[in-house]
Amino acid sequence: MSETGWAVLRQLLVDRYDEFRARLARRLGSADLASEALHEMYLRLDRADHPGPIASPSAYLFRAAYNLATDMRRTEGRQARQTIADGLDELVDETPGPDGIAEAKVDLAALVRALRALPPRQRAILIAARYERLPRAEIAKRYNISRRFVQMELQRALEACKLFVDGKNV
Repeated sequence: MSETGWAVLRQLLVDRYDEFRARLARRLGSADLASEALHEMYLRLDRADHPGPIASPSAYLFRAAYNLATDMRRTEGRQARQTIADGLDELVDETPGPDGIAEAKVDLAALVRALRALPPRQRAILIAARYERLPRAEIAKRYNISRRFVQMELQRALEACKLFVDGKNV
């Protein structure tokens, strides 16, 4: 065939669709991919320009559909890899490793030492405010002191604990 137009190629694809689909499916190992590539090929044959001479229109159509399927697989593979990479960001394990655990144990031991070193009322105020999460007014009422004094005692207790944890008061 010396001169072949897109319309002729399109009609050939329609007429021999089942044959092309079976050959592509065998070659690609996927009937779905073969169908998708042939459908895409059909859409691409709707052009106004002239393709020029094609020696074997059937071989041309098969090769073009095979190339389309190969491109589809590559694109799908890239998208799958990107999706996996995006998913890995969400799977980051935020639990502490051995170094983090050891550091936390050291900090906890320092905090326990700091709490034991505090005067009893400061320790009680700190525990009531931070652990029991009591409002300052309730703590003041419990110990029969002002809210301002509760705040001052809490501040002193926190500063002392920070010194112990930072290792400046061993």
